[in-house]
Amino acid sequence: MNWTSVLLLALSTLAVSIYVDEPLLYDTFPPDFMWATATSAYQIEGGWDADGKGLSIYDVWMNDSNHVTDGTSGKVACNSYYFYEKDIEALRSLGVSYYRFSISWARVLPDGIGRINQPGIDYYKRLIAALKAANIQPMVTLYHWDLPQALELMGGWLNPSIADWFEEYARLCYTEFGNDVKYWITINEPWVIAYQGYGSGNTAPGTYGPGTFTYQAGHHIILAHAKAYRAYETQFKPTQQGKVGITVNINWYDPKDDQLENIEAAERALQFLGGWIANPIYGSGDYPDVMKQKVGDKSAQQGFNQSRLPEFTAEQKILVRGSADFFGLNYYTSYLTANKIQDISIIDYGYDQDIESYSDPTCYQSSFDWLTITPFGMRKTLQWIKDRFNDPEIIITENGISDRAGNLDDVMRVYYYKHNINSMLKAIKDGVRVTGYAAWSLMDNFEWGNGFTQKFGLFSIDFTTSDLNRTTKASARYYAKLVNDNGFMADQPCNNSPI
Repeated sequence: MNWTSVLLLALSTLAVSIYVDEPLLYDTFPPDFMWATATSAYQIEGGWDADGKGLSIYDVWMNDSNHVTDGTSGKVACNSYYFYEKDIEALRSLGVSYYRFSISWARVLPDGIGRINQPGIDYYKRLIAALKAANIQPMVTLYHWDLPQALELMGGWLNPSIADWFEEYARLCYTEFGNDVKYWITINEPWVIAYQGYGSGNTAPGTYGPGTFTYQAGHHIILAHAKAYRAYETQFKPTQQGKVGITVNINWYDPKDDQLENIEAAERALQFLGGWIANPIYGSGDYPDVMKQKVGDKSAQQGFNQSRLPEFTAEQKILVRGSADFFGLNYYTSYLTANKIQDISIIDYGYDQDIESYSDPTCYQSSFDWLTITPFGMRKTLQWIKDRFNDPEIIITENGISDRAGNLDDVMRVYYYKHNINSMLKAIKDGVRVTGYAAWSLMDNFEWGNGFTQKFGLFSIDFTTSDLNRTTKASARYYAKLVNDNGFMADQPCNNSPI
């Protein structure tokens, strides 16, 4: 039986009952499983110009209120630059062993390179020391979308030199914090940076080039990650004994039916989203074949002299391949997918895929139209990563759901976490090497272009008050019970309820 036949049989078999909640598996996670929550610097820190911090692209982007649904910005956000001890108290109440947060590049290097801002370094040292005093280990993201504006003025992620700039920044962080940090994530969700930041222009820095700049930015992101990884591997890992990975966002794509062309379209969607970043790092050292073929063929038809998808040199392939100790996965939702030949005159990463995808209307809906509750996709995505990318260690670095009301009795979030985490447990029992899970997010925060209208937090914050206290939601109590039990017990709250 050939590979296409195997794929057809597997996907068509699974497609029969995926939209029905599976029974919970009552079992425990491995004894050393890493439980965590996650945040990012711009979304929680505030202190946007405090103590010598430089401007980031989001400081500039959010100055235009038209870029934010409610006209707000992250200038104060959760004020964690001053209130980080409140964050740690919330973490302690959850019982988690890790906290994933990001460093603001512009806070430690105001110009992106060169001059070091010592107060910024000192802030992160205080945060890390306080976490460790609470027996919570830091899991640090170097880049969560907030590029120093000074570097953007030099071309940002479109400038090939950014790989060297990022390596310099990474070296500084390894030097200053590496003795206390054992898990590093270089870059969060390259797809968002490359496509939304430099393609559609819907997020900072707002550059438009959906079928050209998108691929250039993605190429430089991969090279920047690899250089930062190799710097750690050769100069810091022997003494610090940490791990470095990258976080890739992958939604699951199911074929809308068992037609072969739609099954192939679903795989193509996964390769364009997840394989774009993962295949060079965890696979062959190069882009997925289907990407090279699709973008190359379309580029030729559109009159380009060469493919709009850049090529790695032989030296770069060696640099990139194997440049990660673990696979960071952000998983949120799933889509139905069908083959659709797109208009060749439109030069766009999305059109290059020749697919159409949409949310299943029978699934529960969050307050975001793109985010439906599809726990089955967690298990399938994890298996797909295992099968395609040489069975890497996987850490779920984000998983969560939004609402608008911010109710403390957030029963839908409880439902989401219960079924997604249980689906992850089933994947572990299937043999997938998942070693950690970070819930997004620790608390309600500044949700980028949606401002404070979308709430993902385990803890509520009343942003109209100056003290910004973190108030426990039902989902926080549920998650704390999961963490304390290290799995699913028959007597766990909500396990026998409709949610």
